[in-house]
Amino acid sequence: MPIRFLVLVLFSVSIQIFPVTKEDIQNRIEKILSRLPSSTKAGVLIFNPLLQDTIYKLNHTTSMIPASNTKLFTTGAALNLMGGDFTLSTKLLTDDNNTADGIINGNLYIKGFGNSLFSEKDLEAMVLELKEKGIKKVTGNIIGDDSYFDEVYTRDDWINNEVANVKLPPISAIVINRNRIVTTSKSGRRVRRYYSDVANPPQYAAELLKKKLLNNGIEVLLSAQKGITPENAVTISSKEILLRDLLKAINKSSDNFLAECLFKTIGAVASGKQGNAFYSTQAVLSFVDDNSIYSTGTSVVDGSGISRFNQITCGAIAGLLEKMYFDLKNFEDYYDSFSIAGVDGTLRHRMRGTSAENNFHGKTGTLNGVSSLSGYVTTKKNEDIIVSIIFEFDRGGANLHRQIQDEIVETLADWD
Repeated sequence: MPIRFLVLVLFSVSIQIFPVTKEDIQNRIEKILSRLPSSTKAGVLIFNPLLQDTIYKLNHTTSMIPASNTKLFTTGAALNLMGGDFTLSTKLLTDDNNTADGIINGNLYIKGFGNSLFSEKDLEAMVLELKEKGIKKVTGNIIGDDSYFDEVYTRDDWINNEVANVKLPPISAIVINRNRIVTTSKSGRRVRRYYSDVANPPQYAAELLKKKLLNNGIEVLLSAQKGITPENAVTISSKEILLRDLLKAINKSSDNFLAECLFKTIGAVASGKQGNAFYSTQAVLSFVDDNSIYSTGTSVVDGSGISRFNQITCGAIAGLLEKMYFDLKNFEDYYDSFSIAGVDGTLRHRMRGTSAENNFHGKTGTLNGVSSLSGYVTTKKNEDIIVSIIFEFDRGGANLHRQIQDEIVETLADWD
């Protein structure tokens, strides 16, 4: 037998006799983390939920800025409260109980219930639905109603001393085209698009609805205005999205606007009154407390993670991921909403060509000087591992810190 072949055989046998231990993994992670700049503040918790085994921990009870890892709490609380089948809608309603004559004798209301993906095309489809039902005239007003949420449209107004440099369109219960207006100008062959925020979402929705009605030959006798839908109004058209579908749009692409709208929806559902920052925050924190998730040092002020006033520990994030892991009803929807390494979302370009590709399902977070990554990875031993990593840094740059996060996840994915 050639010596080289004998050496290979003995080497393969030694690997089987001496598998990679937890201590080996810890040493590898320590070596990876040793490349962090000395000024970087790091929090790490790596945990096997089935074995209840902590694989690695570093400052896991230290409060840090989670950036968009905050969305894990927003979407987890939403699933726990409402379930994946919950529908978020935009509705057309009327106070006329009999429209069989083709006339709405009274007002036509457009009311939002947190459907933040509602578009102008959806509105056009609803108008065509009215036309197909034989509606030819509205004798009253067209009224936009966003009372499902409060009228505090910007995060700067509900977070004291907020100075976040990421600005969002108005966060409202009624949304059309993400509450943005697109205008174009043409210079020769070049077309430029300009975006502006809708100033008054319910008023804008009423005016746009009236315009669509008139364009489709439906007469409107009075004006478009903002108002409140009466309790006895009946729904004549509705556009809905499922919560599980909204979660994918939020977590995979880390969509801040959609996350803030969902944050307000949580408050509306939990309180049974209205979506506002107070009810929303209380609902998320109650979800944490009710499920015995580690909460010391946790402060949640928004739904997206834009604010640097959010403070969360890796222990809290890992506890949340553990709670959802054992939630048989909601885990699949939660897991499916995450970006997949090397495949889609904010992780589509990361961990390609490694054992973590198409394996690690996670949520990224990025602010100036902050990088976070949390989620689930399956090892070669076929064990599911929960990972939560937060870095706050002033040197080294975001790419270095993301690379270190990826190498830790890849090390776990290779564990055999």
